[in-house]
Amino acid sequence: MRGVGCLVLAMLIFSLQDIAVKGMGGDYPVLEIVIFRSFVALPSTLLLFRYEGKRGLPTTPQHKLEYVRGIFLFLSYTTYFMGLAALPLADVAAIRFSAPLMITFLSVVWLGEKVGLHRWLALVVGFAGVLIMVRPGSTSFNMGSIFVLIATLFYALSVMITRRLRTTDSSATMAYYSSLVYLMAAFVLAPLALVVGEIPDAHPSISFLFRAWTMPTLLDWVIMSGLGLVWASGMYLVARAYSLALASVAAPFEYVTLPINVMWGFVIWQEIPTWATWTGALLTVLSGMYILYHERRDRPARRAGRSVY
Repeated sequence: MRGVGCLVLAMLIFSLQDIAVKGMGGDYPVLEIVIFRSFVALPSTLLLFRYEGKRGLPTTPQHKLEYVRGIFLFLSYTTYFMGLAALPLADVAAIRFSAPLMITFLSVVWLGEKVGLHRWLALVVGFAGVLIMVRPGSTSFNMGSIFVLIATLFYALSVMITRRLRTTDSSATMAYYSSLVYLMAAFVLAPLALVVGEIPDAHPSISFLFRAWTMPTLLDWVIMSGLGLVWASGMYLVARAYSLALASVAAPFEYVTLPINVMWGFVIWQEIPTWATWTGALLTVLSGMYILYHERRDRPARRAGRSVY
């Protein structure tokens, strides 16, 4: 229950980040926002490290895994922001519902967690819902959907590494290393926007990556800096959640992002989800909750050493 509570709180915190990034997306490139945010996020993770009762700088015996996790998270949230620039908040949240499905799939492939036939069928139904939302090949297809799917895949991979790191690294340690990698990666890629320059008539997601850098206003600077606090606390809670609970148990509770983002999208931008978004989201939610139901039902049998498959 503590793990699920941390995850729900993290999703609420991240929704504030979505609002800010979507609001500023037309004025600044994504890497500029990421760098300003990371400058604040990095020292914030040290405060969380102190909160855990530790001193000095976070250390880890598994540097490679921490760096790979940080790269996955950097790729995940950068492509997520690019998708956010082109899609309504509700659509982004709905497509991101494929995360619990990907996490469940990777839990089998990577962590060796057992999943029965009924759960494989639920995964198929869930991915069918994703296809309904993305609508590849249709006239209403939006490239931003692909960026959100890419972001979701890298996020699922980072969750798998979190499960591996939980035995040696605290949640604050993982948040610190991910923030450090974030800052380094953003600085490495930042010159890309200067070299390529703005692309005329480019898709909004591509424009968000290559937009010219500008000096932020005082208000925007405060918002970008505030995103550092939001991101550090959100990543700490996500790491904490997947350290306290099985990935296949906690992941379905990420579905709370849909009602939260629908609310923000309607209140701020008067966005109303389409029927395809609602239909696809319903399928992915039902499949995820079905997986959760069987996980809760079968756990006592697994603990007793009996086969449930």
